[in-house]
Amino acid sequence: MTHAAAKMCLLAAALALCAAAQGAEPALGRDVAANCANCHGTDGRSRGGIPSLAGRDKAELVRQMQDFRSGKRPSTVMAQLAKGYSEAQIEAAAAYFAAQAKD
Repeated sequence: MTHAAAKMCLLAAALALCAAAQGAEPALGRDVAANCANCHGTDGRSRGGIPSLAGRDKAELVRQMQDFRSGKRPSTVMAQLAKGYSEAQIEAAAAYFAAQAKD
């Protein structure tokens, strides 16, 4: 096998592993988003003074979580919560909320 062919085989194997890992947790966004329900409402539809997350832009939600995590956006609770999630979890939850219909 040539060096180039060996690299292609490794790349294909790595992509297959990534695809398998994503398929292993198809409900990750929903599962992470469930932690937000106490304040932001079921499926991100708030009934109080806390902002709703349902139907918001995914990139905006990710950016806001990153801002909470870094301290760029001040908060009382969200900074600590944001630090507890991986980038993949934040991306998955943001995608879940973005896919929900607004009230």
